Amino acid sequence: MSSLLVDNIGELVTNGTGEGPLGIRRDAAVLVEEGRVVWVGPSAYAPAADRRLDAGGAAVLPGFVDSHAHLVFAGDRAAEFAARMAGEPYTGGGIRTTVGATRAATDDELRATVRRLRGEALRQGTTTMEIKSGYGLTVADEARSLRIAAESSTETTFLGAHVVPAEYAVRPDDYVELVCGPMLAAAAPYAKWVDVFCEQGAFDVDHARAILAAGQAAGLGVRIHANQLGPGPGVQLGVELDAASVDHCTHLSDADVDALAGTAHSDGSGTRTVATLLPGAEFSTRSPYPNARRLLDAGVTVALATDCNPGSSYTSSMPFCVALAVREMRMTPAEAVWAATAGGARALRRDDIGVLTPGARADLVVLDAPSYLHLAYRPGVPLIRQVMRNGVTP
Repeated sequence: MSSLLVDNIGELVTNGTGEGPLGIRRDAAVLVEEGRVVWVGPSAYAPAADRRLDAGGAAVLPGFVDSHAHLVFAGDRAAEFAARMAGEPYTGGGIRTTVGATRAATDDELRATVRRLRGEALRQGTTTMEIKSGYGLTVADEARSLRIAAESSTETTFLGAHVVPAEYAVRPDDYVELVCGPMLAAAAPYAKWVDVFCEQGAFDVDHARAILAAGQAAGLGVRIHANQLGPGPGVQLGVELDAASVDHCTHLSDADVDALAGTAHSDGSGTRTVATLLPGAEFSTRSPYPNARRLLDAGVTVALATDCNPGSSYTSSMPFCVALAVREMRMTPAEAVWAATAGGARALRRDDIGVLTPGARADLVVLDAPSYLHLAYRPGVPLIRQVMRNGVTP
């Protein structure tokens, strides 16, 4: 059994036992065997190993867990971005532009985009990335999108209910029937989750409930795009259906916050339904940022994710999202780093990632910095020195 010792770690973020909310250990070491963490402790007491990686006094933290991304698409919407920067509001209507390009693309073209973006994210420290469909919106295109997504991630999400495609614009009930029936049947073998864009101009609460319930009946876990463009029923629907995550949460009522807080675990370990915040979308659409402080103070578990997509958040950088969360959403650096690692894992209902504790997957990031604080302190700087996934450097 081959072993690897990562030692001479100046500051180790474990998200487990240690100093403060991040479980920090100093002058630390991590022993890895067969892709798993088997020991964490002081460098001076580290066990022998077959190989050694000297962190050189740098900070080490768990790999980022990006729990919301749309990577299967063709084309780009740079002109739309420029128009927004010139003052045009974001409405979500540009999704149909990407649908047309995606339908026209070959499998290899879609595959190349997924691999490019997945590689881009990995170089920036993201070791787990959820990938949604949602730019095909036909039975065949949604199934192939998920098949291609599954080549790069085990966390795949069926988002046939992204928008109603143009050919069903005057008969949305028929499209919902298609999504709940033949499309779900074709997509489910390649998906772990089901998602709906529950928003004015996309799917109303009755349609969203029907689609999510059908996904649950097919064995898929529930996620939901909720309350991005304005107040609405999405958050409370997610709680009703035991969603792992409600995503965006930009416009929340007191009742929405209370509903999320009401899913708290009895052991005080946070909420069963996670609020996943996507500050890249607000940055790219010049929309108001979610109030993370309000959620955190209510005891709601918060995750951060990129929402990587060609229209409203074309970034694959979790460090960028950490910096935005600290600057714009009233999160402390520690809260933002936790949300981008352990919080993302909670949003995927995983306990083997987002932490560096014995038994966890050996996904870790070595920073070119002495502390995790530099992720927010030095925005836009390439601070990821080395990435390890499953105990292996990609």
